[in-house]
Amino acid sequence: MSGDTLRVAMLSVHTSPLEQPGTGDAGGMNVYVTELSRALAASGAEVEIFTRRTSSAQPAVVEVGEGILVRHITAGPFEGLDKNDLPGQLCYFSAGVLRTEAARTEGWYDVVHSHYWLSGQAGMLAADRWNVPLVHSMHTMALVKNGALAPGDQPEPSGRVIGEEQVVEVADALVANTAAEAEDLVSHYAADPTRVHVVSPGVDLETFSPHAPAGSDGARPSPAAERAALGLPLDRKVVVFAGRVQLLKAPDVLVRALGVMADHGEDLPLLVVLGGASGRPTALRELEALAHQVGVTDDVLFHPAVSRSELARWFRCADLVAVPSRSESFGLVAVEAQACGTPVVAADVGGLRTAVQDGRSGVLVPDHDPHLWAAVLRDLLRDPERLAALSRGAVEVAAGFSWETTAEQTIKVYEQSRRA
Repeated sequence: MSGDTLRVAMLSVHTSPLEQPGTGDAGGMNVYVTELSRALAASGAEVEIFTRRTSSAQPAVVEVGEGILVRHITAGPFEGLDKNDLPGQLCYFSAGVLRTEAARTEGWYDVVHSHYWLSGQAGMLAADRWNVPLVHSMHTMALVKNGALAPGDQPEPSGRVIGEEQVVEVADALVANTAAEAEDLVSHYAADPTRVHVVSPGVDLETFSPHAPAGSDGARPSPAAERAALGLPLDRKVVVFAGRVQLLKAPDVLVRALGVMADHGEDLPLLVVLGGASGRPTALRELEALAHQVGVTDDVLFHPAVSRSELARWFRCADLVAVPSRSESFGLVAVEAQACGTPVVAADVGGLRTAVQDGRSGVLVPDHDPHLWAAVLRDLLRDPERLAALSRGAVEVAAGFSWETTAEQTIKVYEQSRRA
């Protein structure tokens, strides 16, 4: 280490930890990078997060907490580029990262930790130049995603697959969220099993809690008061979807499930969609059109993405949180909802099998058939005793995830990769 202090260069090219999760390309990875960095800094490490500048108003450096800096690197125009355009800017981004280290004492950084394959490509150069280990977190994998495409969705390009294969080949260590992700790395990308480490993400149990924070008078608002403050009905079941509106996250399955329930003359819950369009700028309008098409326009509330503390309020006010993703490396939203005491109905895919314990903290649905989702939602919402039991189990399951533990295990990966 650099003296007694571990110094980490954290790379997140395509999305900044300062961006609002739930819109554009900002999602669970943003939360992961932010919370891991905070936990690392709390353990005494110094973390510098490198991300691409997307606005002229962004300062070169932002201190987001003690021991944590976010560095905005200029690489290409601030606006007009989406994630698929960024491979052409990686050389310029990498040059900006290298220039930062060049202004420091030689050997300043101890490890490069890259997130997503674009960052891995830049991290390869930085780690090689600085003669330090490259630790990489995939977060999503093209081959896994392409194997679970929604109808109408576009497969990830071969260029991404090649880029991922290159990063996997040269990384000194690969961090997987779950054992299933570790198996995918080995089976799909021929990763060396000895370099793959399973480290589960955590959850902020102070923000995401069954208990609302106390007001200025020291009193906690009642569940009814929290619902009223959000404008939610007190006499109706509420199901919340929180995430980017895109085919991969599959909110359309929930809208279609409501349509199935409506066709059968059943009482419909209010479906709250918390998030903005991602991938296609028309994604939100397409989902609104689908709600109209299946006759549930008045039963779906569209709301922009909210802050972390506000998200916890929405989770506490929901009877269920639904995570119908086609593919998910982990599913932080599921754990955060459970920490609030809200059971989760999730697709039986990827990391959601680890985040949600079927029958204890929620229900895993084996496919994306809207009829099956309608039946699961209906049966749960009609059974208050089962909901109460799942709520208790949800809190217990979420308590097993800690960012402090994530940081401790990640530091062990750093140390092991430095000794290799």
